[in-house]
Amino acid sequence: MAWKRKNGSGSTGRGADEEEKVPRGHVPMVAGGGGVDDGEEGERVLVPVRLLSDPSVAELLDMAAQRYGYGQPGVLRVPCDAGHFRQVLDGAMHRCGGISSSA
Repeated sequence: MAWKRKNGSGSTGRGADEEEKVPRGHVPMVAGGGGVDDGEEGERVLVPVRLLSDPSVAELLDMAAQRYGYGQPGVLRVPCDAGHFRQVLDGAMHRCGGISSSA
């Protein structure tokens, strides 16, 4: 999984991050930051699609739907800090037999 800090460039809503190609089989998500309107951007991660069915990841997706709704524009935002999101994804990778992002 590739992590990087988002920057605030691109006031038109189309920053450099949105122009990057997302590899097949991955979903871009943003963890951390407070929300779209508060200026905090968080960290962007490319999550393998196979992890979306993991119960821990699915719980975060449910939390995102409750907080932001299903009509989030742009990259999917997850309402937790980046460190916790890394731990959830590492656990999901371990359960799916994949390699941890910290290895």
